[in-house]
Amino acid sequence: MNKSQLISAVAEQTSVSKNDVKRVLDSLFALAEQKLNENEKVVISGFGVFTTAQVSERTGRNPRTGEKVKIAARRMVRFRSSMDIK
Repeated sequence: MNKSQLISAVAEQTSVSKNDVKRVLDSLFALAEQKLNENEKVVISGFGVFTTAQVSERTGRNPRTGEKVKIAARRMVRFRSSMDIK
């Protein structure tokens, strides 16, 4: 399911316009991104927890040439699903 399909499904289930659903989802995603950028957890009860983690620098390989490539350190988002999801 992509974003537009999600918007359509929520609009259909709730009898709310697609534009209103889109604004709410865009706001939700923007707030979640903002909090993750501030290194805060985003907890959605019954769904899961989004957190950030620092991944250290490592050495990888170019699959075409086999040469070693340095992969820079970065922050990444991790998701742990709720135990309620089966």
